[in-house]
Amino acid sequence: MRIDLAGKTALVTGSTQGIGLTIATTLADAGARVAVNGRSPETVSSVIAALQEENPDRGLVAAPGDVTTEDGAARVLAATGDVDILVNNLGIFGATPALDISDDEWRRYFDVNVLAAVRLIRATLPGMTERGWGRVLDIASDSAVVIPAEMIHYGMSKTALLAVSRGFAKEAAGTGVTVNSVLAGPTHTGGVEDFVYSLVDPQLSWEEAQREFMRVHRPQSLLQRLIEPEEIASMVAYLASPLASATTGAAVRVDGGYIDAIVP
Repeated sequence: MRIDLAGKTALVTGSTQGIGLTIATTLADAGARVAVNGRSPETVSSVIAALQEENPDRGLVAAPGDVTTEDGAARVLAATGDVDILVNNLGIFGATPALDISDDEWRRYFDVNVLAAVRLIRATLPGMTERGWGRVLDIASDSAVVIPAEMIHYGMSKTALLAVSRGFAKEAAGTGVTVNSVLAGPTHTGGVEDFVYSLVDPQLSWEEAQREFMRVHRPQSLLQRLIEPEEIASMVAYLASPLASATTGAAVRVDGGYIDAIVP
């Protein structure tokens, strides 16, 4: 299969690092014009320069702004133009004992991980449906189903994101627009390395720390390793393409077999 996104504009939130950066790169390499998003204009410009130095043919546009605010989201959308592919990747996570999570933290996780996605879907879905084609992809997590005891506020936000995706898929029914969520499993990023070391002996080598983390904290993973960002991005690129036209309202798993269920 050849994934061809030429002529499509994609907005990937939180795409200056980690999974978001890999998704943005993969979509650009498939021919899409990709809006790179982050809060800092300087960071966004630096990332775009580095990506285009690797491949001058990548169609990239700077779309800095804080999408967790109405004004910031408006600036991002103005810089992007008409959005054909929306990837709600921005998210925060962290370990906190359940009884220590404050009201403010519960609200912050909902605002960043859920409401920011809703805000952008609400702004872009009408244009997609009017044009008769579009893709909305919400990057969820295995934690939406297997709630981690050490970060239930994060799990709650990702569970909510599954409901958001399914609901907006019904709103887009019959329009040529698909809305799906991606259940990403434990993935190897810089931020996750810090998280792993917060839970295991910081004196361990990375390979030892990863094995210990998976053994103790994620023992149900069938891969028994962290997923690489490219593996998440490959699924996103497929779901963003015309090849996935019959997949909508779904929670598609790229979880390494972490979720112990036969169906999503």
